[in-house]
Amino acid sequence: MFYLTLIMNLTPKSDINPLINVLNHFHPLSESIIDYLHKHVVPIKAQKGEILSEAGSICENVYFIVKGVIRGYIVDNSKDVTTWISSENELVTSIYSLDTEDPAPENIEALEDCQLLTMTTNALKDLYSVHKDFNINGRKLLQQYYRDAESRAFIIRVSRAEDKYERFLQLYSNLANRVLLKHIASFLGITLETLSRIRSRYAAKGRAIKV
Repeated sequence: MFYLTLIMNLTPKSDINPLINVLNHFHPLSESIIDYLHKHVVPIKAQKGEILSEAGSICENVYFIVKGVIRGYIVDNSKDVTTWISSENELVTSIYSLDTEDPAPENIEALEDCQLLTMTTNALKDLYSVHKDFNINGRKLLQQYYRDAESRAFIIRVSRAEDKYERFLQLYSNLANRVLLKHIASFLGITLETLSRIRSRYAAKGRAIKV
């Protein structure tokens, strides 16, 4: 059975510095916001293969990836379809569930053993309400999320499989060796066999990317 391992000891303030650094990049955080984050952000570990949020249930947490890789996926006619892949220094959740408070349409799965920082969606909404300045961070994070979603949409709409993979390498070169080929192929909307042939051609040209 999948489970999340909460770190129950008192959390040193430095433990959430990676999250604070990323949020400061979007807009400087006030001391009161930083104090709020220290009180409401919890470090957890997720094992490879662990389901952080299940399709059909309301996603109640936002996750910041300190270390590891996470993907979203849906099941369509018994077929596993990867919808997004994220790694270090990214925030992930079900945006649909966060916005509507309805059950999420996709699963969220750890593809590696992960170190995460998590906050409940209720705490995040309270943060927006109590600390108005944080809405600037939220707006810029949403813009980044939309840009990423737009890039994924472009990949899917490119017709040639090799061009899809070329775009993947441009955007996600750090994931090419870390994610199973079947997940990359699903993400690109091509077959595993096609992706394997493309990578073989890359290897023959001296652009080898190990599996």
